[in-house]
Parts: sequence; structure tokens; C-alpha cells
Amino acid sequence: MLFKLISFFYLVEADTEFNLVREDVSVSCRCGVWNLVLVLGTLSISEPDRHIDHLMGAFNLTPSVPSTFILMGIPGLEAAQLWISIPFTLSYFIGLLGNVMVLFVVGKEQTMYKPMYLLLCMLALTDIGISTSVVPKSLGIFWFKLKAITVNGCLTQTFFLHTFVAIQSAVLVTMAFDRYVAICNPLRYATILTNTRIAKLGFLGLTRAVLFMLPGPLLLRRLPYCGNHIIPHTYCEHIAVAKISCGDITFHKTYGLVITFVVNGLDFMLIVLSYGLIIRAVLRISSKKAHQKALNTCTAHICVMLTFYASCLFSSLTHRFGQGIATHVHIILANLYSLAPPMLNPIIYGVKTKELREKLGKYIWGH
Repeated sequence: MLFKLISFFYLVEADTEFNLVREDVSVSCRCGVWNLVLVLGTLSISEPDRHIDHLMGAFNLTPSVPSTFILMGIPGLEAAQLWISIPFTLSYFIGLLGNVMVLFVVGKEQTMYKPMYLLLCMLALTDIGISTSVVPKSLGIFWFKLKAITVNGCLTQTFFLHTFVAIQSAVLVTMAFDRYVAICNPLRYATILTNTRIAKLGFLGLTRAVLFMLPGPLLLRRLPYCGNHIIPHTYCEHIAVAKISCGDITFHKTYGLVITFVVNGLDFMLIVLSYGLIIRAVLRISSKKAHQKALNTCTAHICVMLTFYASCLFSSLTHRFGQGIATHVHIILANLYSLAPPMLNPIIYGVKTKELREKLGKYIWGH
């Protein structure tokens, strides 16, 4: 409150001096200002900030939406950010190359226009979307100290990041269902999962993501931002932007938490259920070789999914309940879901698939 009081009177005195022309009027106004200081000095400093807010409103000193925000990168590790950029860069370009190769091979080979490979293409697109929404700006901060980001750019980044995350979650659920049908009900696979049905499920996932994520940036724009425009992060995400507002963000915290559990939490439970049924079916297979192959595939899939969902949930919950967690630890782990899954997905889901691996070898080695 004391800081707000001092700032207010500096603003009032500066505004008064600017608009006065004659010396005697200037003296009179200055006396008026200091009389106002003496009157307010009689107020108890324990009084609520409403006295200052009322006066600020009277002088039209209301909070407004700034033109830019400042992304600080990783607070506490500024000296090491250039070194931190190395794994960021490698992960980003490995993931980008792998996902583009998956899209290229499936697009060129008509024999691969099947539900499983269409899902791999959807996964590759969301991987590219998530990493490209975050990493280029982070590298700009690490390499060139380009910390400023326009408000529109920040809100756009928030929308696309969270939308691509929600779409990827829907794709992972569909892929888990695809594997369940292929292993547990193989005779009906061709009738249950057709290309048309996969396209409809993809459109449904896109629609769900947009409907759930679009209100976030629109609500952020309506928040008041008084003076703190610094976001202690490498990118803009919903709750990180909301926390620098001087308004009430209770609704934003609740909204973000509900969306996290409705989208990521529910999807994760469906994936766990699908793989639980798959593992149960696999354990009934008498062939040890088939046992081992199926379990290896499931284990790899589950590890990648755990990385994605654990980092998403960690970032969301830390913003609300993780006051004891160091900021740099939070930010590094929050970047994990934009780096690790896009790099690992083409390997785990793509290269380990025999047909895709053979087609990829044809284009790389010429045979």
C-alpha cells in the first residue's frame, strides 16, 4: 500500500506541474498536493488499499492492457541460458526432422493410407505445432535476449500451445483405442476403425480443443495489468499470464484446473484403461515371443505418454499449489512436454513400426 501511495503522488505532482503555466498557480497546486499527503498521512497504514484505488480512479489512473509483456526466460539461470539452449535446439530440430519425415513418407505412399498411419500423421502435426509454438521464442530469449512479446503475440501463443496440447491428447486417446481394437478384437478392426471414422475423430478432437481453449486468451485480455508486465517463463501460458494481473484471477485458476482435468486428466484415464485391457489380453497369449513383443511396444508407448501427461499436469498444478518449488525447476520441467514427446514420438510410434521403417529406408538409402 505504501508503494502505491508514493507512486500515486508522484504521478499527481508530475501531472499538475505539466499542466500549469504560471508560477503562482504552480505553487498553489503543489501546496494542495502536500496538504493531501498530510491528510492521507493521518490514515492508518493498515487501512485497505481502497482509499488509494478510489483516488486513482478519480484521477483516471486506471489499469490498462499493456502493449508488450516481458518473458524472463529461466529466472536464476540467466548465466547458463546459452548452454541450456543447446539441448533445446537439438531436441527441437530432431523432433522437427523426425515428424516431417513421417508426414513425407505416409503422404508419398498410398499403401499407408490406413487408420494407424493417419493417426501417426495427426500426432506428427501436433508435435510440430506444440514445439514450434514454444521453442523458437525461447531460443530468441536465450540467444539474442529478445524478451519482449506483444500482448497479441502472447495471447496467440497461449491459444495455439494449449490447443495443440489438447489435440495431441485426443490423438493419443484414439491411438490407444486403435491398439486396443487391433490386439483385443482384430477381426473387427477393419469395420470399427475406418479412414472416415479416424477423420471424424480427428475433427472432433480439434473442435473440442478450440472450444475449451479459446475462452482462455479472450478472458486474459479482459484482465487489468497495473504495472507488472514481466512473466517469469520462457513462453506465455494461461495461468502464468493471469498471475501478473492486478485483478482477481480466482476464476482463471478454477477454469484452468477444470480444463486440465477434463481434457488431460480424463484422456489419461482412458489411455490407462485401454493399455490395461491390452496388457491383460497380451498376458493370455501363450507365445512368449508375442508376449515380449507386445509388452515392449506397450511399455514404450506408456513411457512417452507418461512424459507428456506428467509434465503437463506438473506445470498446471505447480502454478497453483507449488509455491515451494524453485522457479527454474518448474520452468525447465514445464518445457519438457514441448521438447521430449515431439522428439520421441517419431521414434517410438514411427520408426519402430516395421512398414514405416522399411519405407523410410527406401527414401533415405534408395532401397
